[in-house]
Amino acid sequence: MNTRILSFLFAGHMVNDLHQGAIPALLPFLILRHDMSYSAAAVIVFAFTGTATIMQPLFGYLSDRFGGTWTISAGVMLTSLGFALIGVAPDYGLLIAAVIVSGLGSALFHPDAAGMVNYASGEAKATAMSIFGVGGVLGFLIGPFAITAAVLAFGLKGVAITMLPASLVAVLIILQHDRLRQLRGAVGTTDQEGEGCRNDNWLAFTALSLTIIGKSVIYYGLFTFIPLYWTDVLQQSQIAGAAALTVFSAGGVFGNLLGGRLADRFGHKKIVVGGCCLLIPLLPALLLVENVFAANVLIATVGALLLFTYGPTVVLGQEYLPNHIGFSSGMTLGVAFSIGGMVAPLLGNLADQEGLSTALKSIIFLPILVTAIASTLPTRRSLRKISLDGRTGQGAVKS
Repeated sequence: MNTRILSFLFAGHMVNDLHQGAIPALLPFLILRHDMSYSAAAVIVFAFTGTATIMQPLFGYLSDRFGGTWTISAGVMLTSLGFALIGVAPDYGLLIAAVIVSGLGSALFHPDAAGMVNYASGEAKATAMSIFGVGGVLGFLIGPFAITAAVLAFGLKGVAITMLPASLVAVLIILQHDRLRQLRGAVGTTDQEGEGCRNDNWLAFTALSLTIIGKSVIYYGLFTFIPLYWTDVLQQSQIAGAAALTVFSAGGVFGNLLGGRLADRFGHKKIVVGGCCLLIPLLPALLLVENVFAANVLIATVGALLLFTYGPTVVLGQEYLPNHIGFSSGMTLGVAFSIGGMVAPLLGNLADQEGLSTALKSIIFLPILVTAIASTLPTRRSLRKISLDGRTGQGAVKS
């Protein structure tokens, strides 16, 4: 594992995702400045997430086709530049344009960065990918506090302060470009020598994407409505609701790191299936328990299990599409994981009609479905055996 390269990619992910986490915190200030409605403010968040999500697979495809490592540093800088322009945009139209530019930067960064994590990780691929993922989570959590403090101190122009860490990280990554190209070239040489699986398995990748989508619906449903569930159903204070969300996120960080390490030791598919399976009893238990302490323990555990499979699912996607690692990364980190956010409004509509508890209970069947789908995934070993057998003409070997 190349810890030097991974540390820069971790920092890049943290700085990049800091902007995404900060945009919702900017909305109150932007509403006052531009006299916007709530729906107009919601479009700002959608413009960023929609652009970043939709464009990731496209940028990943272009990366697979044309190569290059400049997109990692350029993505960090473009994200920060667009974000800085938000603070000086004179009208709503230019404000949306600035948000879209920032979203394009985020989309440009993720596929190549995740692909480079794969190249730099050696055999500990899931561990490295989990650490990379934690960088994004930390940035997402730091963003609202850092940007709110900057705006309170310097006004909306203060959002440009993110250009400082972004520029520093971008320069550090640029200084590593020769090493990044060597890593990419070394992996390509290894694959040409026949040591890796070079056949794309689109069927397995589809099943993996469906697994990620199912867990994404659960994640975003809980992330969106946990504070309200604590206040409206468990009859707790707003502070307690916010604390529960923090517990949920902290559990996710722990589960992310643990899942990556265990996947490298015991197998990626085993951890994906196991993480999904454990949600089958725990998710209903969370939505049925009335004791607040028990609810906090369960929300931490569920949060851990939801991100327990982060590293192994991204790595499996790259294994299933070894000729399209950038595209795979863009899909698993972008489109598949973000679809849950698009389902959250549907859950909100159901909550309006039938109650919040009923809306959340409507997703308790999803762990059963995703476990069934994950059970069909081929293992990394079986992929390599099939690939070797295809080259030697010996026929398929059962894993």
